[in-house]
Amino acid sequence: MHRCRFALQRSIPRLRLLVWQCQTRRRTRHLALRASVRGRCANCAPWRMAQDVGKALADWQTRCANRNGRLWTFLTKPVSSPSDHIAAELFMPFTLATWNINSVRLRQDIVSRLMQEEAPDVLCLQECKSPVDKIPVEVFHTLGYTHMVARGQKGYNGVAIFSKLPMEEAGAHEFAGLDHARHIAGRLENGVTIHNFYVPAGGDVPDREANIKFGQKLDYLTDMRDWAKVDAPKKSILVGDLNIAPREDDVWSHKQLLKVVSHTPIEVEHLAEAQDAGKWVDITRQDIPEGNLYSWWSYRSPNWDVADKGRRLDHIWATPDISNAAHASRVLRDVRGWEKPSDHAPVFATFDL
Repeated sequence: MHRCRFALQRSIPRLRLLVWQCQTRRRTRHLALRASVRGRCANCAPWRMAQDVGKALADWQTRCANRNGRLWTFLTKPVSSPSDHIAAELFMPFTLATWNINSVRLRQDIVSRLMQEEAPDVLCLQECKSPVDKIPVEVFHTLGYTHMVARGQKGYNGVAIFSKLPMEEAGAHEFAGLDHARHIAGRLENGVTIHNFYVPAGGDVPDREANIKFGQKLDYLTDMRDWAKVDAPKKSILVGDLNIAPREDDVWSHKQLLKVVSHTPIEVEHLAEAQDAGKWVDITRQDIPEGNLYSWWSYRSPNWDVADKGRRLDHIWATPDISNAAHASRVLRDVRGWEKPSDHAPVFATFDL
């Protein structure tokens, strides 16, 4: 099983295609392909050489790519004028998943299974219900997830980001004065910041006077809005269990759920304000614009799959500067049927960045 990586280093006017690396389970082979572009014309010999190298890399990419490998796309651009020395660009697609796991220690087996079978480059978990030092990091490390940033609490809340890619912590916010572990951010080497949120569920009664938890939920969303207004996000992805299904086709029955927490008009309005403040693009609905789509099915339903009374509570958003790089969104519905499942299914998206 191969993993292909194409690395490009570019400088203007000198461009070098430096490394193609093909890794196998037992050995790593390196092939350095060098081409210098100094010419001013698309017909010059160095440029033609660069094009030949590009074709060779693309050919090897196609032959070696597999579902568990990181797929790199090589794109050559013709030189259109004497001042245009950009000969090639490299895109590094990475796949991201978000999943409310409902206890990472209790369900570490299905987290490991998802890591092995689907192998997202970045996996964001919510409701980990564990102090950070009790998260089974060693288990996930052996599966290639060597980087983690997290905030934890004993028995409640908790968020974590696991990554195969180098990642550094980029902060954590405590909204609504709750002092809950509900947000963590990590920054990848390519400059993308990933915000992982777990918005309060809000209890059962959609009235802040009768239900303090509902008021806390609305206040949390208001603080999310204000944060985005003050510190406008750029090159960022926001994921998590936001505990609101905003659209009519995000729930099994819009009419029946209008007065049920997670789909009430006031919650939808607060979520929309938070989204608009950061100019966040709903990536899942950008890719899947029509049709009923759910990521959560209640434990109370004995036959959840047949009844299909779901809600789309889990989201992937991105800032406008990178939203067009997103594609391949999907909800892994079958995971809801795994042994000892979470009541949520993981949501995926791929970004060509």
